[in-house]
Amino acid sequence: MGRSQLEKQKTHEKIVEIASKRLREEGLEGVGVADLMKEAGLTVGGFYKHFASRDDLVAEAIESAFDSWGRGLEAEGIDPAKMTAADVADRYVSTYHRDNPGQGCPFAALTSDIARSGEKARGIATERLERNFEALSGKATGANEEQRRRKAIMAFAMMAGGVGLARVSSDEGLSAEILATVREFVAGIDK
Repeated sequence: MGRSQLEKQKTHEKIVEIASKRLREEGLEGVGVADLMKEAGLTVGGFYKHFASRDDLVAEAIESAFDSWGRGLEAEGIDPAKMTAADVADRYVSTYHRDNPGQGCPFAALTSDIARSGEKARGIATERLERNFEALSGKATGANEEQRRRKAIMAFAMMAGGVGLARVSSDEGLSAEILATVREFVAGIDK
């Protein structure tokens, strides 16, 4: 790859990284192309050298946001497949996740936004839901795969919803209670 192509790729990745964080912090409609490009140190005109449309950027940014969980674990030397349900709950349903939406899961930050977005972003989210359900069902107990999958769906819905509700609450005690209750439930899916 030539120098200019490498620079273009790095710039593209920088734009996606900024968009990924900002979308989780401000929602899909809260982030404009002009602001993203300015934060990246670029002009608005340069946007179309990297993306065919805003929807394409949103889809890439959401995909990058989903990948951030795995990248973070890898950086710490943690194999997600070896994590227990309690390990997953402790990391996901945490005050850190609650207080840092730009670093967290898009489902906890953007569920309703993704539901109203384009097919590409919704397709990426659907694929990630399936991956999450599969990973959690592998940690759950149950008489059969259907029961384990049901537990996984309930656990993931509780985690994403619990973090979202904990963010909504202006009462720190209630917020902490929500997180603790969800963590305890999810940690028990393997029992």
